[in-house]
Amino acid sequence: MRVSLQPCYILHSRPYRNTSKLLEVFSRDYGRCTLVARGARKNQSKNQSAILLFVPLLVSWQGGGEVQTLISVESQKHQASISTARLLSGFYLNELLMRLLPRADAHPPLYELYEQTLIQIALNPNEESVLRNFEFHILRELGYGLMLSHEADSGQPVAEDKLYCYDMEQGPIRADTGFDNGVMIHGKTLLALSNGELDDPQVLKEAKILMRAALASHLGGKPLRSRELYIQQKQLLKINHIEA
Repeated sequence: MRVSLQPCYILHSRPYRNTSKLLEVFSRDYGRCTLVARGARKNQSKNQSAILLFVPLLVSWQGGGEVQTLISVESQKHQASISTARLLSGFYLNELLMRLLPRADAHPPLYELYEQTLIQIALNPNEESVLRNFEFHILRELGYGLMLSHEADSGQPVAEDKLYCYDMEQGPIRADTGFDNGVMIHGKTLLALSNGELDDPQVLKEAKILMRAALASHLGGKPLRSRELYIQQKQLLKINHIEA
């Protein structure tokens, strides 16, 4: 099989043998693929400078099996660059895709979501809300969507002023029923997450707890490396602030 000039993003790159690289690529029409870029670590390699994260690319490859051979990489279009301060958010998106998306499973809407999320990370001052929206939509696109608008047991619309216990197998159940097996969360937060309106700090805090629990059930027991790095970064900034 040969694929020519496919819109792609590179999710991860690592050394392979003496001079090559293994690339995890997220393509629009072929899903997640693993490509070997032969000789890409040589200074004179024509593909070396083009193998960049968070940059829209046109990629060509050929072969069969799980690992195929990169032919060429070229820039597709200009896109707002992610600042150094927000690179960890980009790494987080990439890690989620690598952990949740099966190989060779095409999701064009998810590709568009990823592309738009990278732009929002670069431009939107509310970085946290961008990440929560991505988490919510990637789960929905992969068939693991959360029930947010109706109560799981009664089928009644979620009430903004009520407190719920969110069970990952069922959905939101009002806390005043005595049910307590899940994440405690207000109806206001459930509706805000459903509508993508996460400007309120308390809503954003509750949404983060809910989405972390929802993702955990699909990530297995292995922690996300990007999340660990984010925690380490916050601790380092706190130490530096105290010392200053």
